[in-house]
Amino acid sequence: MHSAQPSPRARRNRLLRHASVAQRRALRLPGDVRALLWSGTSGLVFVVLNAIMRQLAVTLGTSQTQFLRYLMGLLVMLPLVLRAGPRSFWPHNVVGQFTRGGIHTVALVLWFMALSHITIAETTAISFTTPIFIMLGALLVFREPMRWPLWLAAGIGFGGVLIVVAPKLGGAGGSYSLLMLASSPVFAASYLMTKALTRYERAEVIVVWQAISVTALSLPLALWHWHAPTPGQWATCLVCGMLGSTGHYCLTRSYAAANISATQSVKFLDLVWATLIGWLAFGDQPSRSTLIGGLVICGSTLWIARREARGARQGG
Repeated sequence: MHSAQPSPRARRNRLLRHASVAQRRALRLPGDVRALLWSGTSGLVFVVLNAIMRQLAVTLGTSQTQFLRYLMGLLVMLPLVLRAGPRSFWPHNVVGQFTRGGIHTVALVLWFMALSHITIAETTAISFTTPIFIMLGALLVFREPMRWPLWLAAGIGFGGVLIVVAPKLGGAGGSYSLLMLASSPVFAASYLMTKALTRYERAEVIVVWQAISVTALSLPLALWHWHAPTPGQWATCLVCGMLGSTGHYCLTRSYAAANISATQSVKFLDLVWATLIGWLAFGDQPSRSTLIGGLVICGSTLWIARREARGARQGG
């Protein structure tokens, strides 16, 4: 005799129970460890997003790709807003939300201008200067305590970035690499404002208003260079919207879980994801400098993650 198969409802209830157990276990983790997990997840999501948007920017143009990515991100979150009620998503500080959105838009313009001219691995490696600016800003603006392991991990990780980037700066794409580098301190300013907003705003409110502000501020340039997207490009933009909203939600949760400086070391792991995706999806063979730098970055990330976990257990 065959045993009766569980019904779809029973399978769904079982999955919900497993998810509830996993959530309770995650909440028992120290705050710094949760922040590292959220930050690492956001990094992986953003690397996938960057790979997709790089292809879109070549065909649609940078300004239109930027606008459609945030417009679709807003549409993805719209059911959540309507279900909870628009009043629950009204921020405490609208001016602060739009100021942060304006700074983020400037960073995106610089970033998109360079995106289609350099590889995914280079894009990711250069973006690792952003955590350095964030850590300095956290020290100066928020007076966050900076333990020496965080500085050491950041220094080692940045050394790994230099191993990857330095051989390429003298080539034809050197000016675009510098343009990408110029976006890093602007992104850092945006993320520091995000940290300030998490003091009195929920993560989902910040993500929704980022989508609103960047979409509105990106519209004029997008209309100036508009090309009618194909159905496939509309679908790809929708995927980008989902990935972007997910990545920013994870990033905002990481900032709410711990000091912003504690989340930055794990961002160096993004180069590993970028190299793997570039190799698997586009056949990009990683150079020796990329592999060596990636190993240095990965080692520093794993080391600081273990130290943060051990320190949190001893402190708790």
